[in-house]
Amino acid sequence: MFKGLIAPKHDMGEMLYQGKVKQVWSTDDPDILEFRFTNQISVFDQIIPSLIPRKGESLNRTTAHWFKLIEQEGICGTHLVEVNSTDRCLVRKVEVIKEPGAIPRDMEWVFVPLEFICRHYLSGSAWRRFQRGELTPEQLGVAPDCEYGTKLNKPFLEVTTKFEKFDRNITTEEALEISNITEGELNAIFDVVLKVDALIEREAAKNGLIHVDGKKEFALGPNRKVVLVDTFGTLDEDRWWDAAAYENGECIELSKEFVRTHYIETGHQAELKKARDAGTEDPPIPELPQSVIDQTAELYASMFERLTSEQF
Repeated sequence: MFKGLIAPKHDMGEMLYQGKVKQVWSTDDPDILEFRFTNQISVFDQIIPSLIPRKGESLNRTTAHWFKLIEQEGICGTHLVEVNSTDRCLVRKVEVIKEPGAIPRDMEWVFVPLEFICRHYLSGSAWRRFQRGELTPEQLGVAPDCEYGTKLNKPFLEVTTKFEKFDRNITTEEALEISNITEGELNAIFDVVLKVDALIEREAAKNGLIHVDGKKEFALGPNRKVVLVDTFGTLDEDRWWDAAAYENGECIELSKEFVRTHYIETGHQAELKKARDAGTEDPPIPELPQSVIDQTAELYASMFERLTSEQF
């Protein structure tokens, strides 16, 4: 971590950004920001009007755990400075330039305006795209008649947009155009994604978990070296299954997919897709039943312990 950059105590300034699950605050150091994780939860780019107790703490502490391991193993730099509260952390500020193609080639500490997804099993949206013929067996390295949950022959990397209204899968060529990074820098990010996921897979397996897929975000730091930023390896960004159940032919969701499934089963996801396809206003997302809130809170707590081997 970037030790020595800040004093132990920092006066907080103003809230700069309110995201779906966290707030970003300025500090008295212009190079340092504070992330404050909320107990909100979102699916399908909609914030659910229900709070999940201690969810923010779970996200913050889980991500900090992964950052520490990644730095210990020398995989890449990270933007984490320190965890200053159970649901807050201090991070190195990176410049965010949203205009496509506008990032200077010599700029340092700049956010790469893309999301990187790595899939290890056929599931979630990839499974739905596979069923619709949008992803082919050749692309995924699977048999045409494969089933949900099939392990891919090798990790399947995808890149999506970051600053459009809805995330969109894009080609490598478009990713280079949007970000204005070099092909070598993009390949360096892909290499880090694979190394990070190998670490996550190794650690998760210790407590009977399968790392199904996940997404990550990056910046280019000193000398344009890859820096891992934001949150990852949590129930919000990644999908997890129970390894013992998988061996018995079951894919038991241990991630936010559990909440997505609730809204798929109630029909909200279908209504939402219909509205977006028609270009009309999104239907409001209903509150979660208390039983689902309680189950989700328990899941975030228990999964923190299984991912980190620490007590929640």
